[in-house]
Amino acid sequence: MSRACDRRQFLGQTAALATAFSMVHAAGSARADAPPETLGVALVGTNNRGSQLAPAFASQPGVEIRYVCDPEDGALQKGLKAVAVKQRKVPQAVRDFRRALDDKAVHAVVIATPDHWHAPAAILACAAGKHVYVEKPASHNGREGELLVAAARKHQRVVQLGTQRRSSDSIVTAIARLHAGELGRVLLSRAWTTSLRQPIGHGTQVPVPSTLDYDLWQGPAVERPYVDNLVHYNWHWFWNYGTGEVGNNSIHALDLCRWGLKVDYPHRVTSGGGRYHFDDDQQTPDTLISTFDFDGASITNEMRTWNRQPIEGSEFGAAFYGEKGTLVIGKAITFYDPKGKQLEQSPVKVSNNTHVANFFQAIREGSPLTAEIEEGVKSTALCHLANIAYRTGRTVNFDPAKACITGDDEAATLWTREYRRGWEPKI
Repeated sequence: MSRACDRRQFLGQTAALATAFSMVHAAGSARADAPPETLGVALVGTNNRGSQLAPAFASQPGVEIRYVCDPEDGALQKGLKAVAVKQRKVPQAVRDFRRALDDKAVHAVVIATPDHWHAPAAILACAAGKHVYVEKPASHNGREGELLVAAARKHQRVVQLGTQRRSSDSIVTAIARLHAGELGRVLLSRAWTTSLRQPIGHGTQVPVPSTLDYDLWQGPAVERPYVDNLVHYNWHWFWNYGTGEVGNNSIHALDLCRWGLKVDYPHRVTSGGGRYHFDDDQQTPDTLISTFDFDGASITNEMRTWNRQPIEGSEFGAAFYGEKGTLVIGKAITFYDPKGKQLEQSPVKVSNNTHVANFFQAIREGSPLTAEIEEGVKSTALCHLANIAYRTGRTVNFDPAKACITGDDEAATLWTREYRRGWEPKI
């Protein structure tokens, strides 16, 4: 048994005890205290996704964004402008989000930071008594996902992952039909993402701009010199901070596949691909094809960042191949018969507002989350396992019951990470 399995057994016991002591009766529905009439929100990470989410949060009834937080001044201003689209009252702008955690008027935290901050920030927020909406992927590595679930249970917090397709009525209906048996036995599900990324070039080590708190930006990640092609978006393609395009976008399609098949963890994962197209500083692959084997079914994922030719008519999507037909969820929702004849097609409707509304409904009423963090961690684990199989160049064997890598200490080491001293996430 690998070290990862030993650790997983310990974490499982810790989470179980925390759940028992805190009297959490159902994931996503526990409330340790009655919510106030107005829920205060801190928006953490505002350069890109956080600013996209700001209007959805600011437009919710009985919600006020009280802080925008980002270690870079330009991103702070971008966040303030995004909030102003829907909210008259100007939030406080702070570099260090931990200031917002100390404010009792903040009841929920939205985390839209780089990947290496997702789980550590969410864990800190849970410990501070805040509910959490965290963007995908749920974590930078597998161990952080385990810790995040344990923290949510221990502190009785509502934690939603930003996989907004889970809140789409049209997709929910299609998946329900799948689960009702319209396609018969579904033996294969296919996920894909295609895009046209740009090269990031070769960075040069330069002084840190005065507008950026680079120490805080790095946070729990191993300290690296500042280079001029890292901040803002290019961190996605460095293992120290990101999870590549698989964690960035494939997570959405893989989550649909796992949901549709009603599976949790695979028992075997393989990946093939590489950095074929870009000649620059990117460390993560620009081309990757991964296979996840479960009992009775498989999922495949194809990712490329240099050619946008559609698959099944869409640049992004998930397909389910059953004995009685096929379901494709891409630009549209399409059902086919076993011979490939189109039977029906309907629009896909996905809304950040609906997903955010579900988050606040869970806080106020204790209703179920559509993307509760434990489900999100399972889908995120597929991304980590695909990357680990790629990085080791070997098949990764996984124990679904214990949720751990077996028989490969090098692969198990990649299930976690090295942290800067004093920044290790703790529950």
